[in-house]
Amino acid sequence: MTLFAQNLKMKKLFIYILFVFSLKIVAQECPESIDENTKTEKLTLYKENAHASYYHNKFNGRKTASGKKFDNSKLTAAHKKLPFGTILKVTNPKNKKFVIVEVIDRGPFINGREIDLTEKAFTDIASNKGSGVINVMIEIVENN
Repeated sequence: MTLFAQNLKMKKLFIYILFVFSLKIVAQECPESIDENTKTEKLTLYKENAHASYYHNKFNGRKTASGKKFDNSKLTAAHKKLPFGTILKVTNPKNKKFVIVEVIDRGPFINGREIDLTEKAFTDIASNKGSGVINVMIEIVENN
């Protein structure tokens, strides 16, 4: 067998392997059916046009009202009334960015503010990274 024929055979094998691999990826991305045990999420509007701020770094490492350790690099929040463990979808309506956070603390304790987000959660959805307060929509995430 000539070197040219070997090269051609190797190229065909390589293309075949790529083809099979791509089929596997497509099959994973587009499942034909959804398992009946799959949890779906229901969103319940809690408040539109709510004022959100973020924690100062001085709280990093401190214990929160729920007993969990505060970490400004996590996706958590403080709310005055919602139960600890409540999962919220917080959306910035100006840029449509959102984060999913867990309520682990009480606050904010400044009039007119509805929710305190960690610095990570806040900067993930803020249009202007230098701002300290943004208007958000808060939805409660419920698993069905």
